[in-house]
Amino acid sequence: MEIADQKTVAKDAFSNNRVERKSIEDFDPPAKPRRNKYALACAILASMTSILLGYDIGVMSGAVIYIKKDLKISDVQVEVLTGILAVYSLLGSAMAGRTSDWIGRRYTIVLAGAIFFAGALLMGLAPNYAFLMFGRFVAGIGVGYALMIAPVYTAEVSPASSRGFLTSFPEVFINVGILLGYISNYAFSKLRLNLGWRMMLGVGAIPSVFLAFVIFVMPESPDAKRVLAKTSDSKEEAALRLADIKEAAGIPEECNEDVVKVTKRSTGEGVWRDLLLHPTPSVRHVLICAVGIHFFQQASGIDAVVLYSPRIFEKAGITSSDKKLVATIAVGSVKTMFILIATFLLDRVGRRPLLLSSVGGMIVSLASLGMCLTIIDHSRTKLMWAVVMCIASVLSYVAFFSIGMGPVTWVYSSEIFPLRLRAQGCAIGVAMNRVTSGVLAMTFISLYKAITIGGAFFLFMGIACVAWVFFYTFMPETQGHTLEEMGQFFGKYTQWRSVARELEMQKNKAVVNGDGGSGEGQLEK
Repeated sequence: MEIADQKTVAKDAFSNNRVERKSIEDFDPPAKPRRNKYALACAILASMTSILLGYDIGVMSGAVIYIKKDLKISDVQVEVLTGILAVYSLLGSAMAGRTSDWIGRRYTIVLAGAIFFAGALLMGLAPNYAFLMFGRFVAGIGVGYALMIAPVYTAEVSPASSRGFLTSFPEVFINVGILLGYISNYAFSKLRLNLGWRMMLGVGAIPSVFLAFVIFVMPESPDAKRVLAKTSDSKEEAALRLADIKEAAGIPEECNEDVVKVTKRSTGEGVWRDLLLHPTPSVRHVLICAVGIHFFQQASGIDAVVLYSPRIFEKAGITSSDKKLVATIAVGSVKTMFILIATFLLDRVGRRPLLLSSVGGMIVSLASLGMCLTIIDHSRTKLMWAVVMCIASVLSYVAFFSIGMGPVTWVYSSEIFPLRLRAQGCAIGVAMNRVTSGVLAMTFISLYKAITIGGAFFLFMGIACVAWVFFYTFMPETQGHTLEEMGQFFGKYTQWRSVARELEMQKNKAVVNGDGGSGEGQLEK
């Protein structure tokens, strides 16, 4: 009996020794979580509201050709008509933050679709320029709501492992809308003059009707443990996100009731003060980055290319209306294709590499476009090589924009704000985006008449160069980082790199020692 006990003890000791021994696989980084299908479905449905803005941008670029002929309006009126929607959308963006906190993200999306539906019908039925401008006003408010709420909702339902992929969806659907607008231009261009442009604008009501129905299958953005459990990669991540929501709402961490009394502070009181009047260094840095990236996204000329591409192609030597519209469809197709590629790169390559390489490519493309347009402008004969280079430069520019600058702007600005400040912080970023877009769209024709078409794109190139320096200096990488980790980066301004290195070293050390304590076990050969 004693001998048997000794054997058992020896066997147990041997087994324990085996447990302590490690294999090489134990030191591998944790496996990447599988794609969360529930979060994917929610992000797609919410981001579809962005089609409204994209369609309006795309369709107006071609419709304005026929509106000018039919209503006999001047170039200044064309500029105002084209760009005023961006200014009107400021009202929607300003109201969307508080509205979404009041009635919820989902019903705010429904409201955006309903308002745009009314605006599209008013534009399609407009008998004159003044009525058309009123329709633009109504549609602009709906666009402002959609533009602000889609990235916020998507960021809130996205797990950290695929936040970049999912939060880029609003930009994807903006590009889909632009392409649909370009196709609509070509499809209705064969109708008689006074009917064609009204059909182009009026059919924009169709997507908003579809959206109003599909939105009701979405859950409210994370307000319940059930939704968080479905949209998180792990129970631990769900718990962390729930803790962030409780902190933002002013709810005690230990409170687990389904219905709680919400404090005044959580309903928006004090948020603007914390954002603008008395921000912490971290919040101030976040706000500078969000406002800066939205400003440079538009100031580098994207809306000039997208809204006025028929005029650019006309300046390049393409005179046929059909050929100009076909060329704009090519622009929309390239934009959509490269934004789809970008969605798969955001969580693999990271935000900063995509952003910096994108802006670098835009600088080269703008330089080429400005040079070729200047050569054509000063040539008495048609230079086919310059025409081809202009078209190639436009396509190259929108491709580089869509692979980085386009999606990263919305992903980055929606993920860096603390949850309590997110809705209002994103609204400020969107406001800057829309103001810059409106100013650019309402002055582009006057600008190129003053400094030539080539000079206008050289100006955009200079702004893009400043943008590259700003992004490189002030904006840290956020890929795969939690809000808590991002809080350590922001507030350091140009010194964030040292914090990032320290955090990376801590993560690597945790991976090495994570499953075996201090790494005292031996590697199993």
